[in-house]
Amino acid sequence: MNRQRGVTTIGWIFLLIPMAIVLYAGFRAGPLYLNYYKVVTAMKETASQLKSDETLSPQTIKNALEKRFDTGYIDKPNVNEIKVARGDKGWEMSADYEETAPMFGNLFLLMSFKSTVVIN
Repeated sequence: MNRQRGVTTIGWIFLLIPMAIVLYAGFRAGPLYLNYYKVVTAMKETASQLKSDETLSPQTIKNALEKRFDTGYIDKPNVNEIKVARGDKGWEMSADYEETAPMFGNLFLLMSFKSTVVIN
């Protein structure tokens, strides 16, 4: 009596389709996460550059951050969307924005990014 071994073609289809969808979503979401990493890096570098400056104002912080956004090719979020406010520990830069990545048809991935960097 011969017994079948292994996975059938239909079994492979049921295994590979979910894996392909997850891999495709990763390809679509990857550039958005890379952009978020660049935003956070620009905010941290701006904070380290301005940490010993006693004459800070929201406009000087945004100008310094805009230079980092320009050299880092960061288009979204805009510098005006970064909130700069005085906090308990010093000046705070907060990025809070959402991005969408198209999947198929009218199906999109919605990602929410939040980060706060303190200048002290």
